[in-house]
Parts: sequence; structure tokens; C-alpha cells
Amino acid sequence: MTAAVATALALTATACGPDDKGGSSPQAAASPSVTATASAGKGGLDLAKALQNLKNWSADDWAKWAQSHGFKPEAIKGFWDQAKMEAAKGMENQEAGIQSSRTAPENDPQPTVIQAKPQAHPYTPGTAVLGKIFMTVSADEAAVCSGTVISDPAHPGKSNLVWTAAHCLHGGKGADWFKKISFVPSFNRSGAASNGRRVTEQQVVTPYGVWDTDYAVVPPQWTEEGGERGGPVSQYDFGVIRVHNEDGSGRSLEETVGSSVPVWFNAPRNQITGVSAYGYPQAAPFDGRELEHCDSAVPPARLSFDAGRPTMYNIGCTMTGGASGGGWFVTRNGKPALISENSIGPRPAGWMAGPSLGDEAQSVFNYISSKQN
Repeated sequence: MTAAVATALALTATACGPDDKGGSSPQAAASPSVTATASAGKGGLDLAKALQNLKNWSADDWAKWAQSHGFKPEAIKGFWDQAKMEAAKGMENQEAGIQSSRTAPENDPQPTVIQAKPQAHPYTPGTAVLGKIFMTVSADEAAVCSGTVISDPAHPGKSNLVWTAAHCLHGGKGADWFKKISFVPSFNRSGAASNGRRVTEQQVVTPYGVWDTDYAVVPPQWTEEGGERGGPVSQYDFGVIRVHNEDGSGRSLEETVGSSVPVWFNAPRNQITGVSAYGYPQAAPFDGRELEHCDSAVPPARLSFDAGRPTMYNIGCTMTGGASGGGWFVTRNGKPALISENSIGPRPAGWMAGPSLGDEAQSVFNYISSKQN
């Protein structure tokens, strides 16, 4: 990782962890416009019109949207045992479609390839904010993504929020929420399960426990347009989950792992001089057991499919499926801040793009933060 981000992550911890004594080439993909696919919600919300003003949605607008698109929590305590975790397949990064010529001025040349590197074991308390998100995508198939514990100003020091990619939570247009979504922070922290080694106790790979999802939210654009391929909707490929610990202690996620990372909404591009992207890639040549990172010491390139939507960030990176949703970090005032997450890339992997988080992302975040009891 970049030296500044490495130092910042190391300094974010505010409590000790459980081990500490002190406490192919891209293919073209057409994506329909929002207005062409949007339909009215059950609560009378004119979604096609409302999406144009998402950044100003009121609590009532969100409530109406949730009547037909809201997440339904499940009782899943104990579902994710070690065998199921090992069987879960890495959720593929959205494969990037070719940008239309009208958006070409928004795009920079592809960045230089950066090889992903494994984080050294044992993971520091500062990197405990990073973890794996498990979910079932069908009755007989499980998948895995990555996520980051983010700060919640409405609950300072006690956040239960995790940032990830929308395609890790919801199937997109005509589909539904994935099921049995759980977060495991600092997966394989000690390295006991590295190099193909089998462990006999699940706690070895889940040092901070398993955290089940109470609620989730993705941009309404994703539920109307999302799918298996990258395109204009990828510029809204982000989501947030709210979780609780299966142990029933009532202690927050942030208190348990010792820290959280704030989201830097509307981060000025001229202030982003480098970025580190993290995740648990599982598709070959990786195995999903290691936290990997790609460190770019230069400003991220621009990538856009629709000039009317927030332009994505793009860096060289070889992380593969399973890394989707993993956080992108910069240093702000000496501390790490999240500006994006792993979203789309080519196959074979050579670069990775993530959405820039503007007013629409802020609205999504504010909704789930305010919805907590």
C-alpha cells in the first residue's frame, strides 16, 4: 500500500483485537437509461422522475421506494459455518463494457497494471475494518465479496455499517436482494488458514465473529438497471449494510473491531494523489484467504459510460472476483478515508474501477444511517 495509507490504517485502531493482550477483453454491453426502465413504486413514488433528484430524496421518498424495493432481514444465526464459507465462490467484478464515443472525453487511457500484494499476517487492528461478505445468490449457490466498516456520525464510535458494492447485495433489474448476507471482519487475521491449510475451529478465521445483516440499501438506479455487465449503472455500483453480531452481545461492530473509516463524499479529484484498493480476491490465481491490496502512487484515471453521471475512478490492479466491494482508501488529514470500492474491471484482470461517491451516495448513506433504531 502507499506509505501514507499504510501508516494511517495502522493508527486507526482505538481498541485491542481479540489476539491483543491489552484489551478476457471487455465486451460491449448496452445499458438502458433510467427513464426507460423505471417504474412507479407501490407507494405512489414516480421513480423515473424521482431518480433525477436522488440526492435530494426525503425520508418519505425513501420510505415509498422501500415499499417495493426494501430489504427484508432474515434469521440466519449459525448459517455460515466454515464449510459454507469455503464453498462460497468469489463474486465476479462487473465486466466492463465499452464506452460510447460520446463519453470519450471523460475517459483517460487505461492505467498501468499494478500487481496485488498480500497483507502481512497477523493483520493489524487498523486493518480489522476490512472483511469478507458472504451471501447466497440462489438456492444452491453461495458467493463472497469484500467490505469495509465505515463510520456513522449518527452513532459515533458505535457504527454497525459496512460499505460494499451494489452488485454484492442485489441482482439488479428484475431481480431481488441476495439472501443470508453476513460480514466477517479481518477474515483469516492470523494467517492460520493461509497456503491451503485447514483449520479445525471456525473462530480462527472469524476472529471478530460473524455479523448478520439487519438492513441493506443500494441506489435505486441499481434496482432498475443493474445486471451482470458493467455500464452506465456501474457509476452507481455501491451499497451499505447494517449488521449485528451473532453472539447477541449488543456491542457494535466498530467497538468490536476497534475502528471504522469515514466515507469522503464529493472528494475533490485534485486532492487524490494516490489510492490503495483492498479486497479478498478468490478467483484464480488467488484463493480468497488473503487480504490483498493494489497501491497506486498516482491519481486514479477517469472512466465514464454516461457523462451525466459521476465519473468513476480507475487504477491498475490484478485483484479478481471476491474483491468486489473492497474499499479504496486515501489519506485525509493524516487518517484513512474511503472514496470508492472495487466495482468493475476486465478479464483477465489488469485494472479496476470504482464509483466516485457524490451527493447520490451521500443520500443512500444518510438513509440507512437514519433508519437505525
